[in-house]
Amino acid sequence: MKSPHEKDKQRQRPDGPASGELDLGATVAGLAGRFGKPRPFAVAVAVVAALGLAYLLWPKGANNQAPQFGPPPVTVSKPLIRELIEWKEFTGQFEAVEYVEVRARVSGYLKSVHFEDGKLVTKGDLLFVIEPEPYEIALATAKALLADAMAKVELAKVQLDRTAELRKKSVAAASTYDQRLSELRSATAAVDIAKAAVNTAKLNLDYTRLTAPVSGRISRHEVSVGNLITGGTSGATTLLTTIVTLDPINFIFDVSESDALSYKRAVEVGDVKSARDHPIPVFAQLPDEQQWTRQGTVNFVDNVFNRSSGTIRVRAVFPNPDLFIVPGQFGRIRAPVSKPHAATLIPEAAIASDQSRKIVYVVAADNTVGVKTITLGPRMDGDLRIIRDGLAPDDRVIINGLMRVRPGAKVAPQEDQIRAGAAKP
Repeated sequence: MKSPHEKDKQRQRPDGPASGELDLGATVAGLAGRFGKPRPFAVAVAVVAALGLAYLLWPKGANNQAPQFGPPPVTVSKPLIRELIEWKEFTGQFEAVEYVEVRARVSGYLKSVHFEDGKLVTKGDLLFVIEPEPYEIALATAKALLADAMAKVELAKVQLDRTAELRKKSVAAASTYDQRLSELRSATAAVDIAKAAVNTAKLNLDYTRLTAPVSGRISRHEVSVGNLITGGTSGATTLLTTIVTLDPINFIFDVSESDALSYKRAVEVGDVKSARDHPIPVFAQLPDEQQWTRQGTVNFVDNVFNRSSGTIRVRAVFPNPDLFIVPGQFGRIRAPVSKPHAATLIPEAAIASDQSRKIVYVVAADNTVGVKTITLGPRMDGDLRIIRDGLAPDDRVIINGLMRVRPGAKVAPQEDQIRAGAAKP
């Protein structure tokens, strides 16, 4: 019989054993209480006895059997063999074919601006007008000086003719004739100087009207109306605005020395054509684009490698009829580095590393896992990698479940086909 106090304690214990379960702690405590103060040997005997009793009383059933482990499931596929062209990708920047800084040829106060900032302009459109009045006055002065010089020429001719008649009659001295001839030549030279001054004045007057030298998109005006502009052909002249052409547009990128050398080797064996002698087709994409839809051609390769970076500059040109690409944008470009050939492809995720080697796991006919060392080529179509050497067309490559296999172990393979985005680690 239990006392009421002991019954209350049993009801208050939330973690007590359920009906039909064996409480090992209570069993050990009961044995210890029965045999008095526990000793180390007695405690050990009690624990062993309790475990044996628990094994005998543990319920048996189908759901309580020990789990049976079999070969781990994996996904296997033969390498993908496809006819393709190998490409090399580079990062670069778009650049305007023509970039013009609009500066004044003459000095003066800016009178008016005739364009909207950031709009498209056509070659010959009026952009700025510099105050023309001082140059109109200079032109009028030059014309007056020309007229004066021409009048002096007429006078010098008349005096020379008169002196020549007197010289025939031996009335005028020879020195007088020579003096009149010199005066005519001097007056003629003065006319030429005056004509040059008139042309200069006309040119300066024309320079007061600045027009667009090329068609393209114009920047903002850097100088407001009423400001003094410093012009000229040298020195610190005032920048008024800039214009860039948009269609076509250049793409500038740098090629490393190793990539350039590999390309030259491919040219030697006839896999590709030389970019210096032929327009090589290339494709570009913007950072948010997935497809290579923008096609252009390489039209320039620099003549030296940059000593500090070890790269050589290459330029391609692309049509830009919708004016979507803006000079200064970054993008990617890919160029062909091989002729069409049959390539062996597997998913990037199917490739593992063994120290310095690249390996893949293959499944034999008896479902045993093996290892093959491979030589990698460039990446193609996002997550596919070209395999240069090490794989046979009939190899069953593990493309899913690599973390569950080890060499020499048995697996349960499931056949599949390689496709972009199918591989998982």
